[in-house]
Amino acid sequence: MRSRHPAPAAGPETKTTGGVVRGISSHGVHSWRGIPYAAAPVGDLRLRRPHPVVPWEGVRDASRFGPVPIQERIGEFIGAGRDTPMSEDALTLNVSAPTTPSDTPRPVMVWFYGGAFVVGASSAPTYRGYDFVRRGDVVYVSVNYRLGALGYLDFSAYGTPERPIESNLGLRDQIAALEWVRDNIAAFGGDPDQVTVFGESAGAISVTTLMATPSARGLFHRAIAESSAPGMVFGQERARAWAAGFVTALGADDDPLTGLTTATGEQLLAAARVLRDHLGDQPGTIPTAPVVDGDLLPEAPLDAFEAGRAADIPLIIGTNDTEGRLFELPRMRMDVLVSEERASRMFALTQPELREQVLGAYEGRPFRKDLGGDYMFWWPSVRVMQAHRGPVWAYRYDLTTPVLNLMGVRATHGMELFTVFGVADRARWLTALGGRAALRAMQDRVQDDWLHFARHGTPASFWPEYEPDTRLTKILDRTDRVEADPRRERRLAWQGFRGYD
Repeated sequence: MRSRHPAPAAGPETKTTGGVVRGISSHGVHSWRGIPYAAAPVGDLRLRRPHPVVPWEGVRDASRFGPVPIQERIGEFIGAGRDTPMSEDALTLNVSAPTTPSDTPRPVMVWFYGGAFVVGASSAPTYRGYDFVRRGDVVYVSVNYRLGALGYLDFSAYGTPERPIESNLGLRDQIAALEWVRDNIAAFGGDPDQVTVFGESAGAISVTTLMATPSARGLFHRAIAESSAPGMVFGQERARAWAAGFVTALGADDDPLTGLTTATGEQLLAAARVLRDHLGDQPGTIPTAPVVDGDLLPEAPLDAFEAGRAADIPLIIGTNDTEGRLFELPRMRMDVLVSEERASRMFALTQPELREQVLGAYEGRPFRKDLGGDYMFWWPSVRVMQAHRGPVWAYRYDLTTPVLNLMGVRATHGMELFTVFGVADRARWLTALGGRAALRAMQDRVQDDWLHFARHGTPASFWPEYEPDTRLTKILDRTDRVEADPRRERRLAWQGFRGYD
């Protein structure tokens, strides 16, 4: 049977710091896939900071995506599909640009995927970014970074002078990718002085954390954080306790360094499952997260924002209406305080004096549907909104469809991705009972705002800046509107809550 679409043609050859790459061209877009931006973190480089890419001879085929990082195979959308190649050698990125020439360099948009720092891939179909390239005349970059134990557990205490181990490896990967963009993107028609980073969930945590990371300063100039959880960055004492639990689960207490450096990918994943299943005593945390290590990340991002030490660049930041409802669905294993018991335990470990004040704002609401999402995503994002020293535009994404209403999740975590990446027509299940016209219209508005922001540093539509005295927030719905201090009662209830260290 003949395909409805012509096969991609060979694309242009482009020189990078590693060597020449040849991409593919199709439907008005040049694409280069699987370009290494650092050396393979294998062998002696496992659990090490990213090292310079190893140059290659000749022309490298950049028509295929690189392997995805080591992770559980739980679905192509957020992780590795059943047939997707997986490898530790996954520090690659993808570049897409318009086929039409331009007299001036194009704005660059760099995407970091979500997935709780344990799943995700730049090659996921949703993240291809071709709509951005065609609609906005931009250069789009999507990045693979290390996940799980290999990227976000702090094993640095087990290193030696002869065999060091660094912390925050996934974050270091992202910085290395941004350095690659700085040094190479002009060869693809991009402007290294007009780089916007954006991400969702763990990718948005990456964005807000990078804004607070001194060594990332100057590598990007605008930022978009979709459903960030800025508080999911923890102190080194807590992080090292999680690392010790992982070593025990790996069966490597007698010789942690050898165990960590020689374990297979499946052994690492098995140990991570054991660690995850024994985190019940610290509800509302994720062990695979950036760590305040006093080296790469000198302070918690929320502290950096509130002290005025985060990058004061233009920022779009927001959350979805019912963030926490996604996590009550089957197979969703992230802990977002799904019961009053879990919430009470969290307050006992953080600020017990605020328990009644906060919980009182949720009387009559199922805990698993509201409080957890506000705790993890909304309230910490509000803290960033009100503290950021640069221009900030705040939003709440409320658009839902009959299917989502029937499921009981409404505009939950991740739903804005369908509009951001222009895949509303491909997600037919989402509009099987109606709502496609509204989703398409939202897609146009959101993409216009994101693209205008990448080019000019402001949204395209009417959208006042967020100020602490007015708290003007754009509500993205069938008809967009601007509200002053939405959910004021909840905000006041959370006032003063700082969470885990």
